[in-house]
Amino acid sequence: MKYTTTEKYNAVVIEIKGNVMGGPEAQEFNDFIRQLLEDEKKNVVINLAKVKFMNSSGLGMLITAYTTMKNGGGVLKLANATEKINSLLVITKLITIFDNYESVDEAIKSFS
Repeated sequence: MKYTTTEKYNAVVIEIKGNVMGGPEAQEFNDFIRQLLEDEKKNVVINLAKVKFMNSSGLGMLITAYTTMKNGGGVLKLANATEKINSLLVITKLITIFDNYESVDEAIKSFS
């Protein structure tokens, strides 16, 4: 898993690429989310368009990031979930927790 970040309007967009499998990457990712909060960047969109596969540990990583942002007064939203990832969110009922948008732009607009 690799990720890049860009800032668009009032949000930080994190684009994740590859397989999201948790492990040491999960801790590194959560540290990054904490750093965003420390930097007062509280609107985060995770772009899942280039995620090929996600296992339960990867889902756990997203849940941890969501909880960290929420507890720090921030908001985390998902965008561009592939059909595979979307069905995973539906099966696990996490679709009811995450705000999930068709595009990054829609997710960003929802912050205002």
